[in-house]
Amino acid sequence: MRSKYRLGVDAGGTFTDFVLAEKTGDVRVFKSPSTPHDGTIAIKAGLAQISEALGESVESIIQQCDLCINGTTVALNALIEQKGAKVGLLCTAGHEDSIEIRLGHKEEGYRYDADFPPAHMIVPRYLRRPIPGRVLVDGSEHTPLDEAAVREAVRYFKEEGVESVAISFVWAVRNPDHERRAREIVQEMMPGVFVCTGTEVDPQVREYTRTSTTVVNAYLSPVMRRYVERIDDYFRSLGVRHPVRYFQSNGGLAIGEAMQGRAVNAINSGPASAPQAGLYVAKPFDIDNVITVDMGGTSFDITLTKGGQTNLNKNIDFLRYRIGVPMIQVETLGAGGGSICQVDEYGMLQVGPESAGATPGPVCYGKGGTRPTVTDANLVLGYLNPKAVLGGSIRLDAEAALEAVREHVAEPLGISVERAAYGISTIVNLNMVSGIRRVSIERGYDPRDFALVCAGGAAGMHITALAEEIGSNTVLVPKVASVFCAFGQIISDVRYNYMATEPMRLDGTANLDTLNTRFDDLEQRGTQHLQADGFAPEDISASRSAEMRYVGQIHECSVDIAGGVITQDRITTILADFHKRHEELYTYAEPHNPVELVNIETTLVGQVSKPPVRKLTPSGCTLNDALTETRPMLFDGEGHWVDTPVYAGERLDPGISVEGPAVVEEPTTNIVVRPGWTLVLEPNNCYRITREG
Repeated sequence: MRSKYRLGVDAGGTFTDFVLAEKTGDVRVFKSPSTPHDGTIAIKAGLAQISEALGESVESIIQQCDLCINGTTVALNALIEQKGAKVGLLCTAGHEDSIEIRLGHKEEGYRYDADFPPAHMIVPRYLRRPIPGRVLVDGSEHTPLDEAAVREAVRYFKEEGVESVAISFVWAVRNPDHERRAREIVQEMMPGVFVCTGTEVDPQVREYTRTSTTVVNAYLSPVMRRYVERIDDYFRSLGVRHPVRYFQSNGGLAIGEAMQGRAVNAINSGPASAPQAGLYVAKPFDIDNVITVDMGGTSFDITLTKGGQTNLNKNIDFLRYRIGVPMIQVETLGAGGGSICQVDEYGMLQVGPESAGATPGPVCYGKGGTRPTVTDANLVLGYLNPKAVLGGSIRLDAEAALEAVREHVAEPLGISVERAAYGISTIVNLNMVSGIRRVSIERGYDPRDFALVCAGGAAGMHITALAEEIGSNTVLVPKVASVFCAFGQIISDVRYNYMATEPMRLDGTANLDTLNTRFDDLEQRGTQHLQADGFAPEDISASRSAEMRYVGQIHECSVDIAGGVITQDRITTILADFHKRHEELYTYAEPHNPVELVNIETTLVGQVSKPPVRKLTPSGCTLNDALTETRPMLFDGEGHWVDTPVYAGERLDPGISVEGPAVVEEPTTNIVVRPGWTLVLEPNNCYRITREG
């Protein structure tokens, strides 16, 4: 680290998390209630806590930071709540309804549901304006752009109070001249209005995906711009020495200037940093296959990293909108500590997705909640200390939790309270396991080959049960689990993705000179961007991928490609990798069929120095010194209560083994060690929990 501190700020829906890493290797954790209307208020409150803890002024702390990093749900919340800008769309005449036709099918799982409602249109029909003019697949101009039609559309947008303009023309990825000219006209007639084009936002083949992505970007960018300007202005007022970085959905950092015009890259900003943090805590154990699970109060987020590479999604339906830009694959479920448990009209126990949230919260919080939650069930099972005081103010009410489970679950099902509570825990675990299988088995990965990394305040009580269900024998629980995404931000690199469309058959007719030139152009552009951002050439790396398909297919699969000049001999290797990946994804390959290239992509990374890890040293305490009490807990559905030791994590020395069943209590989470598992605190401030395979 070049300076004394590094600050990570993760603005969630309920809390804003702060991680301050010191040059010594110490890591401090803070939390402040989020303020969605103005993120600087929550940041000010959190920085005030940090200032008090360190005995330094806020200005002094910020001026000693080499990086201040912000992850935010601003773009995501605007999309969920439909509070983006009023958008107008300029599109090729005849294609006004492509974002509504949506390739003629509904989302997966609803394809045959006649009653499933259509998605809300960000751009209503009357604001989609057809523009005559046509470019062909080879990039030649078939019909000139009708500039008069563009000007007429812009005048209409002004009358309708449009705040943002999206431009997407057919085959503009082969020749962007029409889009560029239309953009010039919009900027001339509507100065100050945000405008973006498909070839800038998502330059790939697939007209619907490109248009949808551009529309979403136009919808969110004005919101993101206002947020970034507020945050940047605030940190500048504190004397920050380096530009604030913002976390992107692709798992990397970017400066605010880049994020203001590419808000679509920030949709999954929060959970996208979890995989990097998972790899970081797993590295000392020589583990590079990790599944990171983050269980908070409302949701359960899952990411998978294989061989040090995290799954990326592209061209997916996200909140019912097609998004084409790369995003860390995050599987999100309505399964958190606040998930409400109830018996439906068919007599079936349901857990989630409805949540009690922070207000009123679980019944045991005593804040007005009346329906039992997963947290209430964990309290009944003994996993939580009934005398605990959460956040310094919430005293748990075990009796209220037990009565809620009895009234709403046990009595309707005609079973005991303990069986009802264990049933709640089992169902939420199975829901979470289903999500884990979607990011692993359904993508060709065996979850037994992965370690589970635990994140979030509620995950520790379920993590060994989840590992048993998926067959994993190793669980890692870092001490910073409750602020894991903020921690992931401070150890992440700057990352930019550049894409181009280059359709060609990969056979003897392939134009390799053109292909090599396009890759070189993308990498040169990215390198210049990073050098302007202050990175030295030795700190910049590039990786390549190509989207290919069998001739006649409509979907591509992405294959990694090594750097360097692409020769005909290397094409043979690339084709072999494509056949292998196709078989992994779809269980078959067709090596005898011709293959065509569709899109190419380069990822440029500016490598950021990582904060050091402070090694724990034994203090001479024994296991008994960490024992705080023994209380009955339930680990099966048959009512076999077990007197289980409870240990204070702050008093555990590294290297001491804790045999399950046991519970380790940390200030922000509890770790349940089920029978058959062994927990050890490792010197890198991470608990490793294992069982014999």
